[in-house]
Amino acid sequence: MKTKPIILVTNDDGIIAPGIRALIHAMNSLGDVYVVAPNKPQSGIGHAITMDAVLYCDSVKIDNGIQKEWKCSGTPVDCVKLAINQILPKKPDICVSGINHGSNSSINIMYSGTISAVIEAGIEGIPSVGFSLLDFDWNANFEHSKEYVCQIVKKILHNPTPKKIISLNVNIPKLRKEQIKGIKICRQAEAKWKESFDRRYNPKGRSYYWLVGDFVHFDKKLEDTDEWALKNGYISIVPIKFDLTDYTLLNILKSWNFILFYLVLYS
Repeated sequence: MKTKPIILVTNDDGIIAPGIRALIHAMNSLGDVYVVAPNKPQSGIGHAITMDAVLYCDSVKIDNGIQKEWKCSGTPVDCVKLAINQILPKKPDICVSGINHGSNSSINIMYSGTISAVIEAGIEGIPSVGFSLLDFDWNANFEHSKEYVCQIVKKILHNPTPKKIISLNVNIPKLRKEQIKGIKICRQAEAKWKESFDRRYNPKGRSYYWLVGDFVHFDKKLEDTDEWALKNGYISIVPIKFDLTDYTLLNILKSWNFILFYLVLYS
């Protein structure tokens, strides 16, 4: 690129999380960095937006970096919307989200605030990528992740796709650098959480609940999925989009005769 790209950085773990600080440090080497991130953890918030409360967005200085930063009282999607509409001097060349503390592979993408920020940027026509490290520890080591982050972001900035807009979900296994075998382009694994609620009682006898569950993987033997890649020592990259249409079912539904159904039900 002839000029320095404008890079929007956000996350869902909060602006002081070590993961986003590592991501900011990596992006400072690639462009003009603007950070708009939640002022507190927003994990599992998905694509929520704030509609019943005011939003606050305050300029902050977290460390001695060259980036410009704002902490937002809203969700990751709020952060992207505010950044584009109110804060940045123009639309960013790319939006990067993360580095998330923990996995966003497979079905987890549906609940992730990290990836919802990426999808929101895609809706606005901005190339975007979400990064996650499979380590939930607040003090996780993000050092070697920064190398892969820079490599992938450079590819996006310098290799426009035919669609012009690219959105990626990147997960990095919790391994030493020498243990990582490479990068796999994958599809999202078919899986779900088999959930239950642990019911307990407070000292006054009122019941409350803790959500618990087990991860159920339906195609664990198939080598084209993100789950297989991560379990076998690879970084997974899954291209994502915001169109949730089931095109296979769409074609089936087109063959249904809804007028006939109406006549049968109401005649």
